[in-house]
Amino acid sequence: MLCQSCFSNSRNNDSKNLKEILTNINNLEFDLAKNNSNNLVDVSLKFITKNFINIIADNGQSKLEILLNSNYEMVQAVSLIEKSINHLSNGYILLLYKNERVKSYKSFLNGYKLALKTKSTPLIKLSLISLLKFYRKGTLQNDNNYYKYLIDYRVLCETKADFLHYYSNQFNLISQTEIYNEKTSKNDSIYKVIFSSYDLVAKKMHNKNKLLVIYNNDKGNYLIREAPATAKKFYSKVIHLSDTTSFFKPYIYYAYSNLSRVSSLLNKPRNGLNYLKKAKKYRNINDSIKNNLALNIYRANHYEKLKKFDSAYYYIKEARILGYKYNFQKHNTEISKIKVELDTEKKERDNLKLKNILIIFSLLTISGSIIGYLMLKNSRKKQLLAEQQKELATQKNLTLLKEQELITINAMVDGQEKERTRIAEDLHDNLGSVLATLKLHFENLKFNKDKKKLDQEALFNKTENLIDEAYLKVRRIAHAKNAGVIASQGLLASIQVMAKKISAADNISIEVVHYGLEKRLENSLEIGVFRIVQELITNTMKHANARNATINLSLYDNALTIIVEDNGLGFDIEKVDLTKSMGLHSIQTRIAHLNGTLVIDSTVNKGTSIILNIPVS
Repeated sequence: MLCQSCFSNSRNNDSKNLKEILTNINNLEFDLAKNNSNNLVDVSLKFITKNFINIIADNGQSKLEILLNSNYEMVQAVSLIEKSINHLSNGYILLLYKNERVKSYKSFLNGYKLALKTKSTPLIKLSLISLLKFYRKGTLQNDNNYYKYLIDYRVLCETKADFLHYYSNQFNLISQTEIYNEKTSKNDSIYKVIFSSYDLVAKKMHNKNKLLVIYNNDKGNYLIREAPATAKKFYSKVIHLSDTTSFFKPYIYYAYSNLSRVSSLLNKPRNGLNYLKKAKKYRNINDSIKNNLALNIYRANHYEKLKKFDSAYYYIKEARILGYKYNFQKHNTEISKIKVELDTEKKERDNLKLKNILIIFSLLTISGSIIGYLMLKNSRKKQLLAEQQKELATQKNLTLLKEQELITINAMVDGQEKERTRIAEDLHDNLGSVLATLKLHFENLKFNKDKKKLDQEALFNKTENLIDEAYLKVRRIAHAKNAGVIASQGLLASIQVMAKKISAADNISIEVVHYGLEKRLENSLEIGVFRIVQELITNTMKHANARNATINLSLYDNALTIIVEDNGLGFDIEKVDLTKSMGLHSIQTRIAHLNGTLVIDSTVNKGTSIILNIPVS
């Protein structure tokens, strides 16, 4: 009994330590992660975890055999967590050291699927970051499938570190995809929305936090074209915050390279050449051709500005040679990969074909006479069974049609009832009070007709004004009944018009970001979604006291995702009874009718995010 208790305690301690280790990796605190890994009791888990930390902390900067040393081998994983971490480790080895990117994606994907089964939130987060890093490497240019993983990661965001990783991946991945590169103005608008939140997260972090290296690098890249002098300050912060460990070497290399580019934009070529000398010390030995190619292009540019054309020609020539080598290397890698995959696929097809032939031949030889006998004996029985099944299928179809018809009727009745309730509330709250006051004025007019104790003309004017007000309220209610999606060009256009009208009042600024909504949805779905978004924005205006809000709509893989964010007062979700909150309860009911899900993420004084996922047939 004592041994069983000790074993249980050890497992609990390992689980707690592993959670801290994965969180430290996410926060770039690799030394803390290594120290915590020493406290793991399970031997295989400790070995697998230490290898994972070493691979991520090295960030592709060492030779693989030096990193893993001669004693390294993939330990046989037992638990789902160990298997998931092993797949992630293998994915980074393939991506950063072996340049086998298709295989790396498969390893990352397997690691993510296993992480989901473990229900370990830190491990799921790291798996998603690994998948997003694969896309950030530019392997699949113009492929927007990363968006699903980005949304999945956003749902799990809890800490400032989580949100920093989210906004960094959002900025870098959107900047890579072709769909957002068609118009510069569109890019700037999207980046402005991203950095309005990204900046807030960075400001809340301690000024020595290592994660700010990532933020300052992104901020510099965002500003370098339009404000190179300001970008220079952020690149300098990258160098100041980074230490000399392997993980930060690429950030220092790109910081010095970008400072050289800034110098070129500011027409200071000599400063640019000095920055390139410093960048050279931080080149990646596993990707030296690509790094040297970039450095030589920058050198040629600086020497051209200095009018040293011989040197400029020399470095542009070197860059051209390295460019040929880089493209040749990349081409050969892809050709080899394709050849191996095709050969493997051909062997598998041939083996499967031979196996199937043998199986079929054996079955025909053994079962020929039996099949003939059974076919003769059961032909009548099958015919009767087929007729019965046909009749059952007909009855089933009729039942399904009736059920579908009932569902449709119930939905229509429910929608009509909601609309009647809405109109009744408007009539009672808005028009009722006006008519009651109007009735009192008429009674005063009747009572004072002969006595003339009151100013008759003033009383007439007030009564006339009340009649005008009642007319306008009736007109507004009628207009609201017919406005929105029904009278517009669709869901997206209606939401954009609504946001524009609200923003014009200067009380709150609303940005609309969308992806994949080029085509119209089914009309009743568009109406339902528009009413939900309208209700959310109304709640924000009434209760949040926010200055900025974002409506993010995306249609991907038959799923409509809506994220409504604001920077308002927020609230404690644990202290709110949603069944008593008329607005949120109404939204929950609408979402349930659309077979969707609702997630509310709110922090007091930091704002609110509401995420809706609705299936689209």
